[in-house]
Amino acid sequence: MKIKQKSMIRLLAAVATLAMFGAVTSTLHADTNAPAPAASPAPAATPAASATPTPAPTPGPFAKASVADQIAFLEAAHSNGAPPPTITPESDPGHNAWMMVSSAFVLMMTLPGLALFYGGLVRSKNVLSIIAMCFGITALVALLWWAFGYSLVFGANFTPASGPTTLGYLFGGTENFFFKGVDSNPNTNYAYWVSQNVYSIFQLTFAIITPALIFGSTAERLKFSAVMAFVFLWMFLVYFPLAHMVWGSTGLMNGVWNAAAKIPAIDFAGGTVVHMSSGWTALILALILGKRIGHGKENMAPHSLVLTFIGTALLWVGWYGFNAGSAVAADVIAANAFTTTTLATAIGALVWPLWEWIFKGKPTILGFCSGAVAGLVVITPACGFVNPTGAVIIGVIAGTIPLIMVTVVKGIFKYDDALDTFGVHGIGGTCGAIATGLLVDPNVNGNLQAVAAPGSPNPAMQNGLIAAISSHSLVLAQLKAVGITIVLAVVGTFIITYVIKFTIGLRPTPEAEEQGLDITDHGEEGYNL
Repeated sequence: MKIKQKSMIRLLAAVATLAMFGAVTSTLHADTNAPAPAASPAPAATPAASATPTPAPTPGPFAKASVADQIAFLEAAHSNGAPPPTITPESDPGHNAWMMVSSAFVLMMTLPGLALFYGGLVRSKNVLSIIAMCFGITALVALLWWAFGYSLVFGANFTPASGPTTLGYLFGGTENFFFKGVDSNPNTNYAYWVSQNVYSIFQLTFAIITPALIFGSTAERLKFSAVMAFVFLWMFLVYFPLAHMVWGSTGLMNGVWNAAAKIPAIDFAGGTVVHMSSGWTALILALILGKRIGHGKENMAPHSLVLTFIGTALLWVGWYGFNAGSAVAADVIAANAFTTTTLATAIGALVWPLWEWIFKGKPTILGFCSGAVAGLVVITPACGFVNPTGAVIIGVIAGTIPLIMVTVVKGIFKYDDALDTFGVHGIGGTCGAIATGLLVDPNVNGNLQAVAAPGSPNPAMQNGLIAAISSHSLVLAQLKAVGITIVLAVVGTFIITYVIKFTIGLRPTPEAEEQGLDITDHGEEGYNL
């Protein structure tokens, strides 16, 4: 035990050393990563072949631009469009304010939302272990995101000007390590009107909640040291590459923004990146870890559905930042995502307990909470791409298929997914990704519509996304994205889990598990009544 504790201490010491090294190097290097100006429109063809092409205008400060360009700039900010090429892009107060609020909302989903939701579902002797897990992951992932994660996901220098590379499809780049160049100017690869430092923190909150979701499946039987070691490795092996493939401007599966995407799939807010990755990871980790002592023999009912209800309510409210915030602007796409999120969640919260009422005689509070969370999960990849009717259909799916998974399928195969992370997030995220391909409506999102001349074709025209939508074959790209996500999560989890199992170990001793992780891992009790 002392050897294992020393190993964990060495790991934390290495992380601390990394932080200090990053702080020093980021101050030694000058910032050479100012945001690139918006691409200028293609010049009109001239009748004389020998005519000298008109040079692209050099962008300058807003105050020195012509009145016409200033008006065009303000109109672009109002509509979340591209600024005129004569003015240097800068953040807009309204869009920036929405994104800062959204970031706070998504952080609230983990602290305290998920901590209370999961905390109420475990037995009282393990409630603090859930809170510690959420807090520990928040702190660790924030450090990794600052040092490497943001750049590996949203950087671009692994893709040279000569064209895409395999490495560039999987990871972004190194140019923003230790937040180098991440300042209040926009990163125009992702947003014209939002500061890059705000955007980076918004995406950090997604990186925080994703691994935290995993450990619902392993609740009450995984050591805190193993949790932290797992997250450290999993972020590099699973989350960072998957997030770049789906959301990075040079990512393999970014159908909306990467003109060279090999798989023109769409995922508005994280059906694959967040829910599928965490849910399928949760299943594999739970199977390798084994069942809780007394599983199927002892009463393991939630110790406080009141806490679970409060956590659910906080998750629902926070999810507006998660989904509507993923528009990265306070615009019409965000408004649609806000609407569809509300409808799918409400319908999921209605359908799940309705099935309970029909087949078990009583609708339960846990059913309302589970249906709401399932609705939030399934609408996540689709919220900015479907209309309200599509959201209602998704709500029905969310209240039905995950319910079958956690009440029927889990009972047949008898695996111990303690808090149903796989059934709700893994299966729910998979359903959402596929449903997005079937229910997509380009009328609610201008990025899915063809751009008429004289503007350059948008990425979705060049990589085949718009053609797939028009031919009703987008679901094929969605299925490819689903398959890649499952393979990456499953293989990565196998590797990481066995590395940890044969080094510091996964489970506490049987005696410690019986006593509860609050005392054995943290030396505290959740309740002293």
